[in-house]
Amino acid sequence: MLTDQIPAAPVVTLVEKPPVLVVDDEYGPRESIAFTLASEFAVDTSDRAKDALGKLRARSYAAVVLDIRMPEMDGIRALEEIRKIDPYVSVIMLTGYGTLLTAQQAMAAGANQYLRKPPDITELIESVRRQTQATRLRRAQAALAREAIDSNAALKREIERNEPQIWQARASVELVHDLNNPLTVVIGYASLLAEEARILAQRDPDAATKLLDYSAMVEKAAEYCHHLSENWRMSAKQAPAFARVDLVQVVAEVRQVIFFGNVAIQTTGLSEAWVRGAKFELMRVLQNLFKNALEAGATRLTVAFTPQAGRLEMSVVDNGAGMDPERLKRALHGGYSSKSNGTGLGLSICRHLAGTHGATFAVESAIGQGTTVRVLFPVAPTE
Repeated sequence: MLTDQIPAAPVVTLVEKPPVLVVDDEYGPRESIAFTLASEFAVDTSDRAKDALGKLRARSYAAVVLDIRMPEMDGIRALEEIRKIDPYVSVIMLTGYGTLLTAQQAMAAGANQYLRKPPDITELIESVRRQTQATRLRRAQAALAREAIDSNAALKREIERNEPQIWQARASVELVHDLNNPLTVVIGYASLLAEEARILAQRDPDAATKLLDYSAMVEKAAEYCHHLSENWRMSAKQAPAFARVDLVQVVAEVRQVIFFGNVAIQTTGLSEAWVRGAKFELMRVLQNLFKNALEAGATRLTVAFTPQAGRLEMSVVDNGAGMDPERLKRALHGGYSSKSNGTGLGLSICRHLAGTHGATFAVESAIGQGTTVRVLFPVAPTE
């Protein structure tokens, strides 16, 4: 039995219902959950984990509601197998044994949310709504990432065929390299905007707030792309204008706009870090440093700001795979990457842009110990 009355079903027309799989060996709770969700979702059910895994291999689901306590294969083990089949689908774990230990086990195994059984109806429906949207976003990001890998592979082959190039050719390659991330963000958010717009009139009007947030992200990413292209067009004529810039705010904007608010990226130290520079050029530095770290497997990336005898140090420390001295030397030179889809330009771009800001650029790295980048800027005079 569910623990609340079933709320009035939202009116949904002309929109395909997101498919949801409910897995529970108990007939009553399983069918009750399925009935509750059926007004808004296309619900399949399974009474065993093995049957559910077969269904997941046959089609993609937007979310899975999975009981922890089941015979033959429990929910924790089933969750591990689900992640092998579909790493992007959201999984909501249910259990009548609402202990901290089972919650920790579920989350460690890759669950996206944990609810006690029997679930509150309102909480259940809101959770499935939220998690189906999260699945859609992860799949959109993965598709865009695959496209980026193909583009980068082609770009790397082009570099290898034509090196060495004159300065203008290298600058063009750098531009394409740095445009890749923000353009991916623009496309991803634009896709989400289109989907939300189709259901906006048929759902909770509060969803309009989400559209406004997405629109703001698209606008910022598009502004960044415009600056990169404009900077390339004007580079032969004049240097970018410098102004007082707060690096702490720049880090926050890059994290939100380029990396979808990735929680692995954190800041520490000074609450404000003012330097003289070009905001979008500094964004390029941070974009490349963050991207390199995350693609090297980092799950924690800390940006620290500390004063250093009249100068300002920005350190970017990650727990990624790291590099040996020879690889680090080649990476700083440019054109080398250990990734199959890498161009090898990231650190070279960062070092060049740091130099244009009067900053020193140093990298420390070791295999299995991550990488630390230290950029020492002149402090901006108070205006």
